[in-house]
Order: sequence, then C-alpha cells, then structure tokens
Amino acid sequence: MDASGAADPAQVAAGTVGLPATEIARLVRSGEVTAVDVVRAHLAHIDAVDARVGAFRVVRRDMALAEAHAIDTALTRFALPLAGVPIAVKDNVAVAGEVCTDGSPACTKGPETKDHPVVARLRKAGAIVVGITRAPELCLYGTTDGPGTVSRNPWDTARSPAGSSGGSAAAVASGSVPLAHGNDGMGSLRLPAAACGLVTLKPGRGVVPAEIGYDSWSGMAENGALATTVADLAVAHAVMAGDEPGPLADPGRPLRIGISTRSPVPGVRADAATRAAVDAVVAQLTAAGHTVVRKDPPITPGAAAGAMTRWMIGAENDAEHLGLDRAALQPRSRTHARIGRMVHRAGLVRPATAERFRERMVGFFADVDVLLSPVTTGPPLAARPWHERSFMANVVANARWAPWTAAWNLAGLPAVVLPAGSQPDGLPVAVQFVGPPGAEGRLLWLAGELERLQPWRRYAPVFDPTASSAPAPV
Repeated sequence: MDASGAADPAQVAAGTVGLPATEIARLVRSGEVTAVDVVRAHLAHIDAVDARVGAFRVVRRDMALAEAHAIDTALTRFALPLAGVPIAVKDNVAVAGEVCTDGSPACTKGPETKDHPVVARLRKAGAIVVGITRAPELCLYGTTDGPGTVSRNPWDTARSPAGSSGGSAAAVASGSVPLAHGNDGMGSLRLPAAACGLVTLKPGRGVVPAEIGYDSWSGMAENGALATTVADLAVAHAVMAGDEPGPLADPGRPLRIGISTRSPVPGVRADAATRAAVDAVVAQLTAAGHTVVRKDPPITPGAAAGAMTRWMIGAENDAEHLGLDRAALQPRSRTHARIGRMVHRAGLVRPATAERFRERMVGFFADVDVLLSPVTTGPPLAARPWHERSFMANVVANARWAPWTAAWNLAGLPAVVLPAGSQPDGLPVAVQFVGPPGAEGRLLWLAGELERLQPWRRYAPVFDPTASSAPAPV
C-alpha cells in the first residue's frame, strides 16, 4: 500500500499472474487494474520461468505493452470479453509484424503483414499477444524441440510438453499466460493439454477459421485454445468462432455417454493410471445421473491410413507453401516430406475416403451423445532432441503414446480433453470426450460439470504463480 493506505497498483497487477483469463478481463474492464500493468507482470513471470521451460520463440515486450496501452485507452474496453488478457500464439499462424516459421529454422521469409483471422478475433476481443510459442518443425510431431532448444513440461522438466502446440501448453501450465492459441491436425492441441494438465477443445470442421499452412493438412487441422479452466476455454472458443461469449447451455437432460478404451493401434493400451482416471470419470458421470455404456467406434485400419497419408503430404505441402529448401530441413522432416511427395504422386489423398469415414463416425453418435476415451497411453515422452532421431523413431514413439486422437481429425468432429487424475509421481492424466457435428457446446458443458465435481490443479506445482512455492525472478 502507498502512504494513503491505497493498494499499490503494481502489487495488484502482480496478483493477476495465475488468475483465470475471465477474472483478468473483469478487472481490466472495471479499471481495478490496467492492461499495461497486467502485461508487465506477465512479462516478468516469463522472465522468471521461461529459461527452464522454453515455451517462447519470441517475447513481444514493447509491442505487447503498446497494445495494452491501446486497450486501456479504448472506449470499447468495457465490452471486451478478453480485455487486457495476455495470450500466446503458436508459431504457425500469422501475427502482424512477426515472422511465422512453422517451427522450421529453414524458414527465411519476412514478417507477416496481417493477422491470421483467429488472431485478429482474439485481439478484437481485447487479448494482448505477448509472445510466439515454439513448435516442432512443420508442426509434425508429438514433442516440441529443435536445434539448440528443447521445450519442457512444467509438471516435470524431464518430460516433453508434447506437440505440436507444446510451447503454447508449456506457456499456460507455467503461468506465463492464462490462455494460448494452438492447433490440432493429429492431436496437436489435445496431446499437449493432456501432458500439461490443461483443458482444450478441438473444434469440428468449419466452426473456427483454419487456414493453417497450405491446406490445413487436407482439412484435418483446426485452431483452438489451451486454458486452465473451462470458462476461459469457452470464452476463447466463442471469440475464435466469431460468436458472442455467454453461459454454456445445459442440455436439460442426462446424457447417454459411450465409453471405449480400445486402442486404434494394435498391441497398444493405456497404463494403469490412465485406466483408473477413465474409471473415476465414469463413476462421476454415473453419480451425476448420466448413462454410460460400452461402445467402440468403428475405426478401421483404412481410417488410420487416411489420416497418415494426409499427415505425410502435409509436410511436403507446407514446405512448398513456405518456400523451404528441403535440404535445410531436419532429417526426420526431410524424410517426411519425401514420403509426402510420393503420396501426392500416387494420388493417395482422396476426399471420398474422409467423407465416408465422417459419415460412419457421425452414425456412431446416433444413440450416444458423446464418447469417452483415453488420450494417451501414459506419461509424456522424454524432453530430448527428438529432431536428431530418425523419422521412424519419431513415428513409432508418437504412435505408441498417442493412438486416440487422429481419427477425429479425419472425421472432422469436435473433441475436448480435460484433466482427470494423476500418475503416481503427480503428472496429470487426461481423458477425451468426442461428439457429433455441432457438439462443441455440449462438450464444453460436460467438461465444466466434471470440473465442478472434481476440480483439478490449474498449474504445475513448481511453477504455480498462485502458490508460495512459485519461483522468484532470476
């Protein structure tokens, strides 16, 4: 407090680090704190923690403070749903004035001249882009690393924050920002959320502008957000979808929920902690009055092949789109792109394949409202320079760890991931809910109900900005 007994504005703003985005926006709208002080406090927290996490490729200090000042002086501040909220953006969509590398050191193009549509919508809602987060080259893999840098999981820095939105997940889980943008072509939002104890939503096809890379991995990739609360995620999703944020609609009846723990990858199964988390969620759902039935989705080897071919050709298409020298790519990415060229020449990406699979998956939801499944088979992969390992080593490791996500990209259906338990060592364990077209609101409502029944720890303990154990600036 100052001599008059009033609270020190800087101390008040420092207390916003670790608050949900919705609470920060309320404080800024009311004038209790300024967006400039909020951003300054979050920049200080980034300085304190990011050397140990490696979430950011770029921190936009001066520009973020200038944009925060513009929010403070805007006549519309009182109506902005994300007024003064610091956010991070994944390094594969355009932020005006910044270089977008798609995670590749081989990218040599200049700064972007305009924002990607989702970035423009977030900024229009009052969000401040404080940084660009790291991603693996061409956003291809389930770990986030590159030459000279390995992004780390705030829950255990010996583990990866996953990928490809790993930098964004690490930024949120370390308290550096309350919200971060990411995208998901084979699980790239859901896997980092699972690894880092966050909640996320992969929207269904056409709900949020995609426009990722050349053709959004043949239409499989979608933009979304990573958050620590369902309320924050719901606001971010509404903003990116071009909707007015508001209360989530209660379905007005108990839901009929299918459950499947069968892995689409033969011989791979969830570990004991993951199975226990699924069982605990089933118990919560049943106690809340919902009906849970065993039902396996008809995911065939042909569907897996359809997703894989789009993943392969995505590497070549994006490298071509960025004008990258293939010889300058990492060895695993070079192999990936070369296979993609062969896939393209063979004409193996067939839209009819995806449409037939989508129809089959939509039919699966004829007698269930949503599907519950695991997300991963166990703890995240080790934080190491995976880019130095072979293409096959990366593919095998990713497939064994994360078999439950890719099918829903091929089908273009929405899926939410949320924390549901923990490993014996304290690492978070997540579950996934999937729904039919248009079920985004239903999935968010259900995630919110589970959050109320069993709240999760919002931040990794060592990096928790709301706890006394939070690290001091260094």
